[in-house]
Amino acid sequence: MRLCLAEKGLAFESKVVDLVKGEHHSPEFLKLNPNGVIPLLILQDGRVLYESGTICEYVDETWPDPPLRPANAYGRAEMRNWIRHVDGLIGNLIIFNWAHGMAQVAQKWTDAELAERLARVPSKERREAWLRTARKPYTEEERAEARDKLKTALLDRMEAAIGPSGWLVGDRYSLADIGAVPFVKRIDEEIAPDEMTRARHPKVAAWWAAIQARPAFATARIEAFTGA
Repeated sequence: MRLCLAEKGLAFESKVVDLVKGEHHSPEFLKLNPNGVIPLLILQDGRVLYESGTICEYVDETWPDPPLRPANAYGRAEMRNWIRHVDGLIGNLIIFNWAHGMAQVAQKWTDAELAERLARVPSKERREAWLRTARKPYTEEERAEARDKLKTALLDRMEAAIGPSGWLVGDRYSLADIGAVPFVKRIDEEIAPDEMTRARHPKVAAWWAAIQARPAFATARIEAFTGA
């Protein structure tokens, strides 16, 4: 979402939501987003939007320059398919992301504290992820399976999709590319950096270099997930 806003040159106030403290599962947050996840966009008139793809499409429709969606209907449909596909891989990313600061805190919770936390999580899948993080860390076999899934279902698929333009859909940078950025960044910085070489995935490597060269990438401040 921040990358989309940065591409548009829009000013916004960013508020950190502390996931370890469960701020996204507080009654106040759940009133705004019953799914209990981030990001969340609160408009100036108080209305709210959630889910990255939905937020980004709203932003692009409301502030159309520069355009971040394909000009034709088929291209926009392809873009939405990419966004949904990438969103469906989030569970594989959680296995790596939550092994850092979240696990260090969650593993210290008492059983009562853990039960209280889990009771506030609206998603069955996320409850399972928190339970695994706190009590049963993912095994090396599970991590390897998630790593392979990210390689085959994301990097290999991107390699096949990137066309002469260098982007995922059509002839220009779009919300499909923005949706893939957080995943590729984590793959590059920790999960499977060897897959990000020009020898393994040349088109993806060139795509990633082009993404990082965009001024909006620096403005969005997409930081590493390996810290506490």
